[in-house]
Amino acid sequence: MKGAMLVGGFGTRLRPLTLTTPKPMLPLVNTPFLEIELLHLRQYGVDEVVLSTGYLPAVFDQYFGDGSRLGMKLIHVTEDEPLGTCGAIKNVAEHLGTDPVIVCNGDILTDLDIGALVSYHREKGAAVTITLTPVEDPTAYGLVPLDEDGRIKEFLEKPSWDQVVTDLINAGTYVLDPRVLEQVPPGENYSFERQLFPDLLEQGEPLYGFPSDSYWLDLGTPEKYLSAHHDILDGEIDVPIRGNDRGDRVFIGEGVEVDETAHVYGPVLIGDGVRIGPGARVGGQTCLGAGVVIGAESHVDGSVILDEAEIGEACSIEHSIIGKGTVLGRGVRVAERSVLGDNIRAGGENEFCKGIRIWPSAVIEEETIRF
Repeated sequence: MKGAMLVGGFGTRLRPLTLTTPKPMLPLVNTPFLEIELLHLRQYGVDEVVLSTGYLPAVFDQYFGDGSRLGMKLIHVTEDEPLGTCGAIKNVAEHLGTDPVIVCNGDILTDLDIGALVSYHREKGAAVTITLTPVEDPTAYGLVPLDEDGRIKEFLEKPSWDQVVTDLINAGTYVLDPRVLEQVPPGENYSFERQLFPDLLEQGEPLYGFPSDSYWLDLGTPEKYLSAHHDILDGEIDVPIRGNDRGDRVFIGEGVEVDETAHVYGPVLIGDGVRIGPGARVGGQTCLGAGVVIGAESHVDGSVILDEAEIGEACSIEHSIIGKGTVLGRGVRVAERSVLGDNIRAGGENEFCKGIRIWPSAVIEEETIRF
């Protein structure tokens, strides 16, 4: 079966991380998120996927190539300018064939049963099947009420509470008959949610909803990016973790050096070649990338520290994200979902809190920032 993946966005809500890396290529438990998505599709027999790229497209090609390393065929198609969710799929239509196609967003973590979704689509004879997920606050989303047979009745965009008739929202995974793309104008910015789907409904095409209580998380913000790591490490969603399980959900890579006076406690992932110094403490839903150095007496809790970052002595990193190659001096504190981009140099005794974001390659002298 064929699939199409929307991976062309700028990832603005995840800056500064996405200034240097496309959002779908950010690591999730030390594996590019898109790789996790593709392997999930392959598990259900989707062996050919078109990647609709736009922002930093070379990163995808350099990492995945033709997909043979994953046992798949990947086709890379780059937008010259943003075409919207539907316009991007129209742009790759020549590669999709005539059979039903899976369409996915490149920023949704889910363990959705793709096989059940496709079977449902075929049984209903649907033109489009939209996966739906329940949410606690439906007023923040577009709602999709269904009739008794599962057919979509209407689309309600961000309703008030007195308009709420369901808690089901569009979960961003579709099965569609490629013929529905024939009415989409080529080369134009066009939306599934606001244009094609409402148009098809008005035309009487069979649109069905597939309610699912599978795990579902949009990775679009630092808070959600951290939550995804925490949920994987806690075992709330089954994602392959690169590392040897030492028990108590402590996953350790190859060539790791942990001082005998340091303490590592689960759930935690320690990547290849990590060094943890004397008296350091690492754990509590933390992920350390390859080559990370944690200095003596430093504490890291609930955080993601990306490859080759160096944390100095007596630092405290709490529920925050540290970019690739960033180096922190002695006594630095990073907390409260703050985000430091790649290759930053921050001298000792700085404090980054309250969700502050520092752009890549910044050089910050000692005792400069208290935020």
